[in-house]
Amino acid sequence: MAIRNIVKEGDDVLRKNCRTVVDFNERLWTLLDDMAETMYDANGVGLAAPQVGILRRVVVIDVGEGLMELINPAIVKTAGMQEGSEGCLSSPGEYGVVRRPMKVRVKAQDRYGKVFEAEGTGLLARAFCHEIDHLSGKLFKDIAIRMIAPDEMEPAEE
Repeated sequence: MAIRNIVKEGDDVLRKNCRTVVDFNERLWTLLDDMAETMYDANGVGLAAPQVGILRRVVVIDVGEGLMELINPAIVKTAGMQEGSEGCLSSPGEYGVVRRPMKVRVKAQDRYGKVFEAEGTGLLARAFCHEIDHLSGKLFKDIAIRMIAPDEMEPAEE
């Protein structure tokens, strides 16, 4: 495993649509392992492949409940609404208030290509949305209600 460089806002790769993963092989597994190590090293709760310069539909998330790997994820159902502060490893030091669904169901594949569904509420729902947005070239700042100072950050609802 290796820690990869996190792409910062302003790099065009963050604004591009990612390609579907079709090969579930050691190259993908290395990417997943590196992304997890990079996310933990940066104290993040999620990381999408474009944030490490790879235009593939790959996401890792850990909101304190264990590592989740999502390949080719798609949101299939949402419910409720939450409003809270968000930041991004690709926009260090910048935060905003964003509206997201309170509950989200995603369909994805695991590292071996097996399809599964997962459901999250609160912070996990927010992380699903935030990271899946990255796969379509969208940043949290694109949908922020307002930008805030770091000392205005509130803990996400769980």
